[in-house]
Amino acid sequence: MDVVGRELDICIRYWRMFDTHVAVGRLIRREVIEAIPDLPKLNYRKLFYALPGHEWRVGAHAYAPDRTRGLVRRPRTALGELLGYEGWQIDYWLTHRSSPEDA
Repeated sequence: MDVVGRELDICIRYWRMFDTHVAVGRLIRREVIEAIPDLPKLNYRKLFYALPGHEWRVGAHAYAPDRTRGLVRRPRTALGELLGYEGWQIDYWLTHRSSPEDA
């Protein structure tokens, strides 16, 4: 995620590397551009890449809970599942992260 028009050069380079895989069908790409609520003159971009056949993960991410502070366990678990982690991996992370703000 980044602010449109203020992208870092390194991000652009990484996108180009991923886009070479999109061009040959190894990955799919979806771009979502939305206004920044508190700064209406600015937009932010979310880029999603997924394996073919896993496009549903990109669509489901749009309905995933916000990943800001104060999340309860279930939204964190749902997001972890969406990203492909197994239950035991999510439980381990929730147990061993250094603080709730790290989520």
